Amino acid sequence: MTRLALSGATLGAALILVYTGMMAAADGITKFIAGGYAAPQLFVLSSALVLLFSLAGARADAKGPGLRVRSKKAMTIRAVLTVIASLAFFQAFRLLPFADVFLFIGLIPLIAAALSGPVLGETPRPGAWAALALGVGGILFLMPGGLSGAQAGHAWALLAAVSGCGSMLAARAIAKVERAPLAQVFWPNAALMVVMALALPFVWKPMSLTDLGWVGAYAAALFAARYIVAEALRLLPAYVATPLMNLQFVWMVVIGFLVFGEVPTLGTWAGVMLVVGSGFWLVLEEHLSRPRVIPAE
Repeated sequence: MTRLALSGATLGAALILVYTGMMAAADGITKFIAGGYAAPQLFVLSSALVLLFSLAGARADAKGPGLRVRSKKAMTIRAVLTVIASLAFFQAFRLLPFADVFLFIGLIPLIAAALSGPVLGETPRPGAWAALALGVGGILFLMPGGLSGAQAGHAWALLAAVSGCGSMLAARAIAKVERAPLAQVFWPNAALMVVMALALPFVWKPMSLTDLGWVGAYAAALFAARYIVAEALRLLPAYVATPLMNLQFVWMVVIGFLVFGEVPTLGTWAGVMLVVGSGFWLVLEEHLSRPRVIPAE
C-alpha cells in the first residue's frame, strides 16, 4: 500500500514537472508571437484549436457532462475575465522580460486565496492576506525607484494577475456545484475567439507554416497542461502540488536565456524569492490549519 502511495506521489510530482514545462513553453510562444503578430491573430487560431480538442474530448467521453454547464452566470464571468487576462498577459510578455512576468503569475494563487473568503463565502484566512502582502513586496523589487518606476508592462501584468485570479475564482465557484472540466476550457476559449475575431481583420498578417506550427504547439501545450494538472492534483494533495508549480520560474529563466537572451536581474531573483516564499507560507498555513484525523484504535 505504501509503495502504491509512493508511486502515485512520484507520478504526481512528475506530472507537475511536465505541467510547469508546458505552461512555460506556452508563455514562451506567446512572447515569441507577440514580437511579430497582434494578439487577435494568436488567440483566434489557438482558441479554434482548443475548441476542437474540447469537442473531441466531449465526444470521447459521451457519458460525461461534456460542454453543458448549469452555472451560466459564473461561466459568463469566467469567460469575460479570461479574455481580459489573455490580452493583458500578451501585452505583458511583449513589454517585460520573460522571467519578470512570473512574479505576477505567482501572485495569482495568493490573490485567489485572499479573496476566496469575501468572494466565495469561504472561511477568511488572515495568513492568506499576510502572504499576499509579502508577495506584493516581491513585485516592488522590479521597480528599484518605487512605484514611480512602474512601466506599462507592469500595469498590464498586474491587470492580467487580477483578472486571471477572478477567472480562477469563477472556476472554483463552478466546480463547487458541478463537475464540468471540458466546459471550463471550452466556453472561455470560445469567448476569447469571438472577441478577438472582431479585431482580426484589422491586424491580420500572413503567417508562415513555421509560425502556424508554433500557434498549434501553443494550443496543444495549453490544452494538455490543463488536463495534466487536473490528474496531478488527483494524485497529490494541493499543499504539495502548489509549491512544485513554482518550478515554472526555472523553466522561464532557461527559456528566457536560451531563446530571448534575457538574464534575470538581482531584483527579479529577490522578488521571486519573496513571491515563492509567500506561496510556501500559504500552503504551510493551510496544511497546519486542517483538522487532524486521529485513526480509530
